[in-house]
Amino acid sequence: MMKDTIIVVGGYGHVGKTISRSLSEKFPGKVYAAGRNVQTAKRFSEETGGKVRQLQLDIGKPFDKDILKRAKLIVMCLDQTDTDFVRACFQNGVHYIDISAKGSFLAKVEGLREAAEAGGATAVLSVGLAPGLTSLMASQAVKLMDAAKAIDISIMLGLGDRHGKAAIEWTVDNLNARFEIMEDNGLVAVESFTDGKTTDFGADLGRKKSFRFPFSDQQTLARTLAVPSVSTRLCFDSGIVTSLVAAMKAAGLFRFLQTGWVRKTVVRSFGQISFGKERFAVKVDAWGIKEKREVKAECMLHGSNEAEMTGMTAAFVAEAVYRTAYPSGVYHIEQLFSLENMQPLVQRASFAEMRLNGRKLNL
Repeated sequence: MMKDTIIVVGGYGHVGKTISRSLSEKFPGKVYAAGRNVQTAKRFSEETGGKVRQLQLDIGKPFDKDILKRAKLIVMCLDQTDTDFVRACFQNGVHYIDISAKGSFLAKVEGLREAAEAGGATAVLSVGLAPGLTSLMASQAVKLMDAAKAIDISIMLGLGDRHGKAAIEWTVDNLNARFEIMEDNGLVAVESFTDGKTTDFGADLGRKKSFRFPFSDQQTLARTLAVPSVSTRLCFDSGIVTSLVAAMKAAGLFRFLQTGWVRKTVVRSFGQISFGKERFAVKVDAWGIKEKREVKAECMLHGSNEAEMTGMTAAFVAEAVYRTAYPSGVYHIEQLFSLENMQPLVQRASFAEMRLNGRKLNL
């Protein structure tokens, strides 16, 4: 049985559509948009003229393993709580790409490294904008140094952008999160929307205050890049909204998000926000030593439509893994790819810049 199909789980969702469409242009008829709602998948397939096919698949329930026997690559666009489906992929020699930003789950997948190696499967995690491009930008900054001491990642999301329901739910569910980061080579517990820090995003955006948020890049980069301190912060293009969210966090109001109707109301409210612009920005600040002197590297990327950039990044990696033999095992994006590999995506950005001690470098 030939293994040549690509299954995009959640492939008819907000980000999944971008991935499915992009891959179907390269591999028409071999890409399947999969999920529980076969009617939605069918309508999406019809929109693409059949270049993307539909597949009913509920990864939370028992499914026909013959699907994996025909698959060469799985692109996962859904959050998961257990690794049963991932393990099944590895056991059937199916390559695997995940766009999740949930650090605790990605750590579980890392624990399946031996299963991936035994099955001859390559897994690439942290694929998207954040984590993903943020990780590659951090890696590029570290390469400019002999030794890196600290990395700060700042992410600005535009309130006028089109965010999928899953992305909004993930953001809302993590507004009151408590998580661990690496600081001076030790684990430190922090909370979302605390410890605000002002970042210069450059170009027309200027300086904005952002707050801690549990993007998984800050947890993985400390290991993969061997950096003693890594942190990731979030803000919105509206400073008023960012400050309001921080004030609500300080007042303890987010503890009520555990109440079902409160969560639904907040998710709906975020989805209905119409002011702001359809843009995003990422800034990486890194400090370290080069030739026995203190240096600071800065990497900035601005663009529009965060979901599309996430999807295009995942599609780029998926095409590479489909066409090229990479080592078996479980990797994060910065362990197999570089920002140089992603030049087609960097060129899509409205602004991209790298600096070392204030001096502009080629990005």
